Amino acid sequence: MKKIKGLLAIVAIVVLSGFGTISNGYKVGDIASDFRLKNVNGNMVSLSDYNDANGFIVIFTSNTCPYSVSYEDRIIALDKKYAPKGYPVIAIMPNNTTMQPGDNMEAMQRRAQSKGFTFPYLIDEGQKIYPQYGATKTPQVYILQKTSAGNQVKYIGAIDDNYQDASAVQTKYAENAVESLLSGQPIKVTETRAIGCSIKF
Repeated sequence: MKKIKGLLAIVAIVVLSGFGTISNGYKVGDIASDFRLKNVNGNMVSLSDYNDANGFIVIFTSNTCPYSVSYEDRIIALDKKYAPKGYPVIAIMPNNTTMQPGDNMEAMQRRAQSKGFTFPYLIDEGQKIYPQYGATKTPQVYILQKTSAGNQVKYIGAIDDNYQDASAVQTKYAENAVESLLSGQPIKVTETRAIGCSIKF
């Protein structure tokens, strides 16, 4: 019995430590480190590959989360609207694929092809990147702006205020943030609560 209690205590510490690590990610104003992750086309992708970008719309998303699925068309629309203006979408799938096999690379490839993704769809193998960002949900957005110091975090949170119905959206948080950056104006809302599925780790 003592051994079981001891093991439970260790598990509790590990779990709580894991949550602590995730919550200590980037804050608005921080400089985000670059990464090198595998895309669905087999190529490795880094932010440094985008020489002409002014910044990035980094979105942690997945195949299996219904919240993420409901946002797919809106994510495609964001990329089509803002990639030509220097803010491409970079989508990252952060889940542990052993726990969530519907998010493995083969499933990601099928999803990207069936939806016609116009942006990289990367897998966070080893789950090293999402904890750096502090992401806890899919979908969750980090808008970065290139500066002399690096890619600075300008917005963290939800894409908009209605995951259920795109036609009922009143505030487009991500779009408003990018528009502010493009116009050189301060972002009015720099952080919102991401609504979605918990990242499986």
